Amino acid sequence: MTDRPVTDGPVTDAAGIEAAVTDRPLTDGGRPVRVLWLAKGLGLGGAERLLLNCARHVDRERFEVEVAYVLPWKDALAPDLEKAGIPVHLLTGAPGRRGRDPLWPLRLRSLMAQRRYGLVHTHMPVPAVAARMLLRGPLSVPLVHTEHNMWQRYRLPTRIANSWTYGRNAAVVAVSRAVAASVRPPRRVDPGQWLNVVHHGPDLGGAAGGAQARAEAREALGLPREGVVVGTVGNLTAKKDQRTLLDAFALMRRNHPEAALVLIGSGPLEERLRRHASSLGLDGTAVFAGSRPDVPALLPALDVFTLSSRQEGLPVALMEAMASGLPSVVTRVGGMPEIVDQGVEGLLVQPGDAEALSVALGRLVGGPALRARMSAAARERARRFDAEGAQRRIEAVYEQVLAGRRSTGVTA
Repeated sequence: MTDRPVTDGPVTDAAGIEAAVTDRPLTDGGRPVRVLWLAKGLGLGGAERLLLNCARHVDRERFEVEVAYVLPWKDALAPDLEKAGIPVHLLTGAPGRRGRDPLWPLRLRSLMAQRRYGLVHTHMPVPAVAARMLLRGPLSVPLVHTEHNMWQRYRLPTRIANSWTYGRNAAVVAVSRAVAASVRPPRRVDPGQWLNVVHHGPDLGGAAGGAQARAEAREALGLPREGVVVGTVGNLTAKKDQRTLLDAFALMRRNHPEAALVLIGSGPLEERLRRHASSLGLDGTAVFAGSRPDVPALLPALDVFTLSSRQEGLPVALMEAMASGLPSVVTRVGGMPEIVDQGVEGLLVQPGDAEALSVALGRLVGGPALRARMSAAARERARRFDAEGAQRRIEAVYEQVLAGRRSTGVTA
Protein backbone atom coordinates (compact mmCIF):
# COMPACT_ATOMS: atom_id res chain seq x y z
CA MET A 1 0.00 0.00 0.00
CA THR A 2 1.08 3.60 -0.51
CA ASP A 3 3.00 4.93 2.49
CA ARG A 4 0.70 7.74 3.54
CA PRO A 5 -0.09 7.65 7.28
CA VAL A 6 -3.63 8.17 8.50
CA THR A 7 -4.01 9.29 12.11
CA ASP A 8 -5.99 6.95 14.38
CA GLY A 9 -8.46 9.52 15.60
CA PRO A 10 -10.04 12.90 15.08
CA VAL A 11 -8.10 16.01 14.17
CA THR A 12 -8.33 18.44 17.07
CA ASP A 13 -6.14 21.32 15.83
CA ALA A 14 -8.79 23.51 14.20
CA ALA A 15 -6.25 26.19 13.26
CA GLY A 16 -4.15 23.60 11.48
CA ILE A 17 -7.16 22.30 9.58
CA GLU A 18 -8.12 25.83 8.53
CA ALA A 19 -4.61 26.52 7.26
CA ALA A 20 -4.53 23.24 5.35
CA VAL A 21 -7.82 23.97 3.63
CA THR A 22 -6.78 27.53 2.80
CA ASP A 23 -3.65 26.20 1.06
CA ARG A 24 -5.67 23.74 -1.02
CA PRO A 25 -4.67 23.90 -4.70
CA LEU A 26 -7.30 25.46 -6.97
CA THR A 27 -7.97 25.07 -10.70
CA ASP A 28 -6.34 28.43 -11.41
CA GLY A 29 -3.37 27.91 -9.10
CA GLY A 30 -1.09 26.35 -11.69
CA ARG A 31 -1.10 22.94 -9.99
CA PRO A 32 -3.36 19.92 -10.50
CA VAL A 33 -6.37 19.73 -8.19
CA ARG A 34 -5.97 16.92 -5.67
CA VAL A 35 -9.09 14.70 -5.81
CA LEU A 36 -10.02 11.87 -3.44
CA TRP A 37 -12.06 8.96 -4.75
CA LEU A 38 -13.78 7.39 -1.72
CA ALA A 39 -15.05 3.81 -2.08
CA LYS A 40 -16.41 1.10 0.18
CA GLY A 41 -13.96 -1.51 -1.13
CA LEU A 42 -11.57 -2.34 -3.95
CA GLY A 43 -12.76 -5.85 -4.73
CA LEU A 44 -13.45 -7.35 -8.15
CA GLY A 45 -16.99 -5.99 -8.59
CA GLY A 46 -18.11 -3.88 -11.52
CA ALA A 47 -18.07 -0.55 -9.69
CA GLU A 48 -14.53 -1.18 -8.49
CA ARG A 49 -13.32 -2.17 -11.98
CA LEU A 50 -14.92 1.04 -13.22
CA LEU A 51 -12.66 3.00 -10.85
CA LEU A 52 -9.58 1.21 -12.15
CA ASN A 53 -10.55 1.78 -15.78
CA CYS A 54 -11.09 5.50 -15.20
CA ALA A 55 -7.92 5.83 -13.09
CA ARG A 56 -5.81 4.84 -16.07
CA HIS A 57 -7.09 7.84 -18.00
CA VAL A 58 -6.93 10.67 -15.45
CA ASP A 59 -5.67 13.92 -16.94
CA ARG A 60 -2.59 14.28 -14.71
CA GLU A 61 -2.04 17.87 -15.82
CA ARG A 62 -5.37 18.90 -14.28
CA PHE A 63 -6.09 16.36 -11.54
CA GLU A 64 -4.07 14.42 -8.97
CA VAL A 65 -6.29 11.51 -7.95
CA GLU A 66 -5.96 9.39 -4.81
CA VAL A 67 -8.22 6.56 -3.61
CA ALA A 68 -9.37 5.70 -0.08
CA TYR A 69 -11.41 2.64 0.85
CA VAL A 70 -13.07 1.19 3.94
CA LEU A 71 -13.23 -2.63 3.80
CA PRO A 72 -9.71 -4.09 4.24
CA TRP A 73 -10.61 -7.54 2.91
CA LYS A 74 -11.81 -6.07 -0.39
CA ASP A 75 -8.43 -4.98 -1.69
CA ALA A 76 -7.84 -7.03 -4.86
CA LEU A 77 -7.60 -3.98 -7.13
CA ALA A 78 -5.41 -1.86 -4.84
CA PRO A 79 -2.13 -3.05 -6.44
CA ASP A 80 -3.49 -2.33 -9.93
CA LEU A 81 -4.44 1.20 -8.91
CA GLU A 82 -0.99 1.78 -7.50
CA LYS A 83 0.57 0.45 -10.71
CA ALA A 84 -1.51 3.06 -12.52
CA GLY A 85 0.15 5.71 -10.35
CA ILE A 86 -2.79 6.26 -7.99
CA PRO A 87 -1.96 6.49 -4.25
CA VAL A 88 -4.23 4.21 -2.21
CA HIS A 89 -5.25 4.75 1.44
CA LEU A 90 -6.86 2.09 3.62
CA LEU A 91 -9.01 3.75 6.28
CA THR A 92 -9.35 0.65 8.49
CA GLY A 93 -6.93 -1.91 9.92
CA ALA A 94 -4.52 -3.86 7.75
CA PRO A 95 -5.07 -5.10 4.17
CA GLY A 96 -6.88 -8.44 4.05
CA ARG A 97 -8.11 -8.29 7.67
CA ARG A 98 -11.79 -9.09 8.14
CA GLY A 99 -14.08 -7.22 10.49
CA ARG A 100 -15.43 -3.70 10.62
CA ASP A 101 -13.76 -0.68 12.21
CA PRO A 102 -16.17 2.04 13.42
CA LEU A 103 -13.35 4.60 13.64
CA TRP A 104 -12.81 4.85 9.90
CA PRO A 105 -14.78 8.14 9.54
CA LEU A 106 -12.35 9.76 11.98
CA ARG A 107 -9.45 8.55 9.88
CA LEU A 108 -11.15 10.03 6.84
CA ARG A 109 -11.20 13.41 8.59
CA SER A 110 -7.51 13.06 9.40
CA LEU A 111 -6.70 12.12 5.83
CA MET A 112 -8.63 15.13 4.56
CA ALA A 113 -6.66 17.47 6.80
CA GLN A 114 -3.33 15.92 5.85
CA ARG A 115 -3.79 15.70 2.09
CA ARG A 116 -5.76 18.94 1.48
CA TYR A 117 -8.05 17.62 -1.27
CA GLY A 118 -9.78 20.10 -3.53
CA LEU A 119 -12.70 17.74 -4.26
CA VAL A 120 -14.04 14.41 -3.00
CA HIS A 121 -15.75 11.96 -5.36
CA THR A 122 -17.71 9.26 -3.50
CA HIS A 123 -18.87 5.82 -4.63
CA MET A 124 -21.46 3.66 -2.85
CA PRO A 125 -23.85 4.91 -0.14
CA VAL A 126 -22.09 4.16 3.16
CA PRO A 127 -18.85 6.07 2.55
CA ALA A 128 -20.80 8.74 0.66
CA VAL A 129 -23.18 9.45 3.56
CA ALA A 130 -20.25 9.55 6.00
CA ALA A 131 -18.39 12.03 3.82
CA ARG A 132 -21.44 14.29 3.49
CA MET A 133 -21.87 14.37 7.26
CA LEU A 134 -18.20 14.79 8.19
CA LEU A 135 -16.80 17.15 5.60
CA ARG A 136 -18.25 20.38 6.91
CA GLY A 137 -16.84 23.60 8.31
CA PRO A 138 -13.09 23.98 7.80
CA LEU A 139 -12.92 20.55 6.12
CA SER A 140 -15.72 21.34 3.69
CA VAL A 141 -14.88 20.61 0.04
CA PRO A 142 -17.08 20.11 -3.04
CA LEU A 143 -18.59 16.63 -3.18
CA VAL A 144 -19.38 14.67 -6.33
CA HIS A 145 -21.13 11.30 -6.07
CA THR A 146 -21.46 8.48 -8.58
CA GLU A 147 -24.74 6.55 -8.30
CA HIS A 148 -24.12 2.98 -9.45
CA ASN A 149 -27.47 1.42 -8.54
CA MET A 150 -31.18 2.01 -8.69
CA TRP A 151 -32.36 3.67 -5.48
CA GLN A 152 -35.09 1.03 -5.10
CA ARG A 153 -32.38 -1.56 -4.53
CA TYR A 154 -31.18 0.08 -1.32
CA ARG A 155 -32.54 -0.87 2.08
CA LEU A 156 -34.83 1.61 3.79
CA PRO A 157 -32.18 3.01 6.21
CA THR A 158 -29.87 3.70 3.25
CA ARG A 159 -32.61 5.47 1.32
CA ILE A 160 -33.42 7.62 4.37
CA ALA A 161 -29.74 8.51 4.93
CA ASN A 162 -29.40 9.37 1.25
CA SER A 163 -32.46 11.61 1.39
CA TRP A 164 -31.13 13.49 4.42
CA THR A 165 -27.65 14.09 3.01
CA TYR A 166 -27.92 14.02 -0.79
CA GLY A 167 -28.22 17.79 -1.02
CA ARG A 168 -24.59 18.12 0.09
CA ASN A 169 -23.50 16.83 -3.31
CA ALA A 170 -22.42 19.58 -5.69
CA ALA A 171 -23.12 17.15 -8.54
CA VAL A 172 -24.23 13.56 -9.06
CA VAL A 173 -23.09 11.22 -11.84
CA ALA A 174 -25.45 8.35 -12.70
CA VAL A 175 -24.11 5.37 -14.65
CA SER A 176 -27.28 5.09 -16.74
CA ARG A 177 -30.46 6.98 -17.52
CA ALA A 178 -32.44 4.35 -15.62
CA VAL A 179 -30.33 4.96 -12.51
CA ALA A 180 -30.72 8.73 -12.94
CA ALA A 181 -34.50 8.35 -13.11
CA SER A 182 -34.48 6.48 -9.78
CA VAL A 183 -32.61 9.24 -7.92
CA ARG A 184 -34.60 11.69 -5.78
CA PRO A 185 -32.90 15.08 -6.15
CA PRO A 186 -33.19 17.61 -3.32
CA ARG A 187 -35.96 20.14 -3.86
CA ARG A 188 -33.59 23.07 -3.98
CA VAL A 189 -31.67 21.86 -7.06
CA ASP A 190 -32.55 21.73 -10.74
CA PRO A 191 -32.02 18.05 -11.70
CA GLY A 192 -31.01 19.03 -15.21
CA GLN A 193 -28.20 21.18 -13.81
CA TRP A 194 -27.13 18.77 -11.06
CA LEU A 195 -27.62 15.20 -12.28
CA ASN A 196 -25.32 13.88 -15.02
CA VAL A 197 -25.50 10.60 -16.94
CA VAL A 198 -22.14 9.12 -17.90
CA HIS A 199 -22.05 5.61 -19.37
CA HIS A 200 -18.82 4.17 -17.99
CA GLY A 201 -17.31 1.84 -20.52
CA PRO A 202 -14.33 -0.51 -20.43
CA ASP A 203 -10.72 0.24 -21.13
CA LEU A 204 -10.72 -0.54 -24.85
CA GLY A 205 -6.96 -0.93 -24.87
CA GLY A 206 -7.36 -4.06 -22.75
CA ALA A 207 -9.81 -5.92 -25.01
CA ALA A 208 -8.18 -9.16 -26.20
CA GLY A 209 -9.06 -11.06 -29.36
CA GLY A 210 -7.91 -13.59 -31.94
CA ALA A 211 -7.49 -17.35 -32.07
CA GLN A 212 -4.59 -17.45 -29.61
CA ALA A 213 -6.46 -15.37 -27.02
CA ARG A 214 -9.47 -17.67 -27.44
CA ALA A 215 -7.39 -20.83 -26.97
CA GLU A 216 -5.59 -19.44 -23.91
CA ALA A 217 -8.82 -18.27 -22.31
CA ARG A 218 -10.53 -21.63 -22.82
CA GLU A 219 -7.56 -23.44 -21.36
CA ALA A 220 -7.56 -21.12 -18.34
CA LEU A 221 -11.24 -21.89 -17.73
CA GLY A 222 -10.95 -25.63 -18.37
CA LEU A 223 -13.21 -25.46 -21.42
CA PRO A 224 -12.97 -27.57 -24.58
CA ARG A 225 -11.31 -25.93 -27.58
CA GLU A 226 -14.35 -26.56 -29.78
CA GLY A 227 -18.05 -25.94 -29.26
CA VAL A 228 -20.17 -22.92 -28.45
CA VAL A 229 -19.71 -21.45 -24.97
CA VAL A 230 -22.21 -19.21 -23.20
CA GLY A 231 -20.81 -17.18 -20.33
CA THR A 232 -21.83 -14.80 -17.58
CA VAL A 233 -19.86 -12.63 -15.14
CA GLY A 234 -21.14 -11.46 -11.78
CA ASN A 235 -21.46 -12.14 -8.08
CA LEU A 236 -23.53 -15.22 -7.34
CA THR A 237 -26.41 -13.44 -5.63
CA ALA A 238 -30.19 -13.30 -5.79
CA LYS A 239 -30.24 -10.06 -7.76
CA LYS A 240 -28.05 -11.60 -10.50
CA ASP A 241 -30.47 -14.58 -10.62
CA GLN A 242 -28.14 -17.21 -12.05
CA ARG A 243 -30.72 -19.83 -11.03
CA THR A 244 -32.95 -18.68 -13.88
CA LEU A 245 -29.94 -18.82 -16.20
CA LEU A 246 -29.25 -22.43 -15.22
CA ASP A 247 -32.89 -23.33 -15.84
CA ALA A 248 -32.81 -21.61 -19.23
CA PHE A 249 -29.54 -23.24 -20.24
CA ALA A 250 -30.83 -26.70 -19.32
CA LEU A 251 -33.89 -26.10 -21.53
CA MET A 252 -31.76 -24.83 -24.40
CA ARG A 253 -29.42 -27.87 -24.31
CA ARG A 254 -32.27 -30.10 -25.42
CA ASN A 255 -31.72 -28.63 -28.89
CA HIS A 256 -28.02 -27.73 -28.51
CA PRO A 257 -26.40 -30.49 -26.44
CA GLU A 258 -22.90 -29.43 -27.53
CA ALA A 259 -23.09 -26.04 -25.79
CA ALA A 260 -21.28 -25.28 -22.53
CA LEU A 261 -21.88 -22.66 -19.84
CA VAL A 262 -19.32 -20.84 -17.70
CA LEU A 263 -20.16 -18.70 -14.66
CA ILE A 264 -17.37 -16.32 -13.62
CA GLY A 265 -17.85 -14.98 -10.12
CA SER A 266 -18.40 -16.06 -6.54
CA GLY A 267 -20.89 -15.25 -3.85
CA PRO A 268 -23.19 -16.49 -1.10
CA LEU A 269 -25.34 -18.62 -3.42
CA GLU A 270 -22.50 -20.58 -5.02
CA GLU A 271 -23.10 -23.91 -3.28
CA ARG A 272 -26.84 -23.68 -3.80
CA LEU A 273 -26.34 -22.93 -7.50
CA ARG A 274 -23.89 -25.80 -7.87
CA ARG A 275 -26.46 -28.19 -6.40
CA HIS A 276 -29.13 -26.81 -8.70
CA ALA A 277 -26.90 -27.25 -11.74
CA SER A 278 -26.27 -30.84 -10.71
CA SER A 279 -30.01 -31.49 -10.31
CA LEU A 280 -30.50 -30.22 -13.88
CA GLY A 281 -27.91 -32.65 -15.23
CA LEU A 282 -25.36 -29.93 -15.96
CA ASP A 283 -22.37 -31.53 -14.20
CA GLY A 284 -19.37 -31.11 -16.49
CA THR A 285 -21.32 -28.72 -18.70
CA ALA A 286 -21.81 -25.74 -16.38
CA VAL A 287 -18.40 -24.55 -15.16
CA PHE A 288 -18.20 -22.45 -11.99
CA ALA A 289 -14.96 -20.52 -12.52
CA GLY A 290 -14.97 -18.49 -9.30
CA SER A 291 -13.99 -14.87 -8.88
CA ARG A 292 -11.31 -13.84 -11.37
CA PRO A 293 -9.20 -10.67 -11.61
CA ASP A 294 -8.54 -11.23 -15.33
CA VAL A 295 -12.07 -11.07 -16.73
CA PRO A 296 -11.22 -9.19 -19.97
CA ALA A 297 -8.59 -11.83 -20.79
CA LEU A 298 -11.15 -14.62 -20.27
CA LEU A 299 -13.93 -13.18 -22.43
CA PRO A 300 -12.45 -14.48 -25.74
CA ALA A 301 -13.34 -17.98 -24.50
CA LEU A 302 -17.02 -17.13 -24.95
CA ASP A 303 -19.28 -17.07 -28.00
CA VAL A 304 -22.31 -15.57 -26.26
CA PHE A 305 -22.49 -13.37 -23.17
CA THR A 306 -25.54 -13.32 -20.93
CA LEU A 307 -26.88 -11.63 -17.80
CA SER A 308 -30.06 -12.88 -16.14
CA SER A 309 -30.15 -10.07 -13.57
CA ARG A 310 -33.28 -8.86 -11.82
CA GLN A 311 -31.58 -5.55 -10.94
CA GLU A 312 -28.72 -3.61 -12.52
CA GLY A 313 -27.33 -0.12 -12.80
CA LEU A 314 -25.10 -0.45 -15.83
CA PRO A 315 -22.99 -3.62 -15.57
CA VAL A 316 -19.32 -3.17 -16.40
CA ALA A 317 -19.19 -6.86 -17.35
CA LEU A 318 -21.64 -6.24 -20.20
CA MET A 319 -19.60 -3.29 -21.47
CA GLU A 320 -16.42 -5.39 -21.37
CA ALA A 321 -18.17 -8.20 -23.23
CA MET A 322 -19.34 -5.83 -25.95
CA ALA A 323 -15.83 -4.38 -26.28
CA SER A 324 -14.63 -7.96 -26.83
CA GLY A 325 -17.15 -8.36 -29.64
CA LEU A 326 -19.55 -10.69 -27.85
CA PRO A 327 -23.24 -10.75 -28.77
CA SER A 328 -25.37 -10.79 -25.65
CA VAL A 329 -28.65 -11.98 -24.21
CA VAL A 330 -29.57 -9.79 -21.24
CA THR A 331 -32.61 -8.92 -19.20
CA ARG A 332 -34.54 -5.73 -19.77
CA VAL A 333 -33.57 -4.08 -16.47
CA GLY A 334 -31.62 -1.01 -15.38
CA GLY A 335 -29.36 0.55 -17.97
CA MET A 336 -28.92 -2.54 -20.15
CA PRO A 337 -31.59 -1.55 -22.71
CA GLU A 338 -29.71 1.75 -23.12
CA ILE A 339 -26.68 0.04 -24.64
CA VAL A 340 -28.16 -3.13 -26.19
CA ASP A 341 -30.70 -2.55 -28.94
CA GLN A 342 -33.02 -5.48 -29.51
CA GLY A 343 -31.74 -7.52 -32.44
CA VAL A 344 -28.69 -5.29 -33.06
CA GLU A 345 -26.00 -5.91 -30.41
CA GLY A 346 -27.96 -8.67 -28.72
CA LEU A 347 -31.34 -9.84 -27.48
CA LEU A 348 -33.39 -8.57 -24.53
CA VAL A 349 -35.74 -10.69 -22.40
CA GLN A 350 -37.83 -10.10 -19.31
CA PRO A 351 -36.20 -10.97 -15.97
CA GLY A 352 -37.16 -14.26 -14.35
CA ASP A 353 -38.44 -15.82 -17.60
CA ALA A 354 -36.37 -18.97 -18.10
CA GLU A 355 -38.25 -20.03 -21.23
CA ALA A 356 -37.74 -16.69 -23.00
CA LEU A 357 -34.07 -16.67 -21.99
CA SER A 358 -33.70 -20.22 -23.31
CA VAL A 359 -35.19 -19.30 -26.69
CA ALA A 360 -32.99 -16.22 -27.03
CA LEU A 361 -29.84 -18.13 -26.10
CA GLY A 362 -30.79 -20.85 -28.56
CA ARG A 363 -31.07 -18.32 -31.39
CA LEU A 364 -27.49 -17.21 -30.84
CA VAL A 365 -25.99 -20.60 -30.02
CA GLY A 366 -27.52 -22.06 -33.18
CA GLY A 367 -26.97 -19.01 -35.39
CA PRO A 368 -23.31 -18.34 -36.26
CA ALA A 369 -24.24 -15.72 -38.85
CA LEU A 370 -26.42 -13.89 -36.32
CA ARG A 371 -23.60 -14.04 -33.78
CA ALA A 372 -21.14 -12.57 -36.29
CA ARG A 373 -23.45 -9.69 -37.17
CA MET A 374 -24.19 -8.85 -33.54
CA SER A 375 -20.51 -9.21 -32.63
CA ALA A 376 -19.50 -6.46 -35.06
CA ALA A 377 -22.33 -4.22 -33.85
CA ALA A 378 -21.41 -4.78 -30.18
CA ARG A 379 -17.77 -3.88 -30.75
CA GLU A 380 -18.76 -0.72 -32.60
CA ARG A 381 -21.26 0.31 -29.91
CA ALA A 382 -18.67 -0.18 -27.14
CA ARG A 383 -16.39 2.41 -28.76
CA ARG A 384 -18.90 5.09 -27.78
CA PHE A 385 -18.61 4.26 -24.08
CA ASP A 386 -14.90 3.74 -23.49
CA ALA A 387 -13.25 4.50 -20.15
CA GLU A 388 -11.16 7.38 -21.48
CA GLY A 389 -14.22 9.21 -22.78
CA ALA A 390 -16.08 8.57 -19.52
CA GLN A 391 -13.20 10.00 -17.49
CA ARG A 392 -13.09 13.13 -19.66
CA ARG A 393 -16.81 13.68 -19.04
CA ILE A 394 -16.37 13.19 -15.29
CA GLU A 395 -13.52 15.69 -15.31
CA ALA A 396 -15.82 18.16 -17.06
CA VAL A 397 -18.17 17.80 -14.08
CA TYR A 398 -15.23 18.43 -11.73
CA GLU A 399 -14.28 21.60 -13.60
CA GLN A 400 -17.81 22.98 -13.43
CA VAL A 401 -18.12 22.19 -9.72
CA LEU A 402 -14.74 23.71 -8.91
CA ALA A 403 -15.64 26.81 -10.88
CA GLY A 404 -18.42 27.37 -8.34
CA ARG A 405 -21.31 26.35 -10.59
CA ARG A 406 -23.72 23.47 -10.45
CA SER A 407 -22.79 20.93 -13.13
CA THR A 408 -24.61 21.43 -16.40
CA GLY A 409 -25.98 18.04 -17.28
CA VAL A 410 -23.03 16.36 -19.01
CA THR A 411 -24.62 13.38 -20.72
CA ALA A 412 -23.25 10.42 -22.63
